Amino acid sequence: MLLEFSTTKKDELQVASTGSDGLTGLVKNLKGDSAAFGYIRMVMANDEHSQRTKFVFLTWCGPQTPLMRKARLSVQKADVKNVIGAFSIEIAASEISELQEENILIQLKKAGGANYDRQTSGY
Repeated sequence: MLLEFSTTKKDELQVASTGSDGLTGLVKNLKGDSAAFGYIRMVMANDEHSQRTKFVFLTWCGPQTPLMRKARLSVQKADVKNVIGAFSIEIAASEISELQEENILIQLKKAGGANYDRQTSGY
């Protein structure tokens, strides 16, 4: 789910997109001149026998986002986090290159507690 501001002047959020294509689909909808919040469902395998669903909270602030929107974003982020509530990790990004699925999965594994596959996990 991607939440965007309705206009550059107002602080109203609206659902910009939803889908079942995870991080890939969300990244396609991010704009360089806007700020947004994402809630992403990701499936991670802790070892070869188990899969777990984890949620990621994303704060997006594109490189061309207006200065006043950037300044108000941290206050608004706290309110959005209170509404969303449950997520495993939080990511703040301003470039698409910061949203590599492999790196996010490593962060999820680190935050996920016991890792019985640590010898082969690469972190």
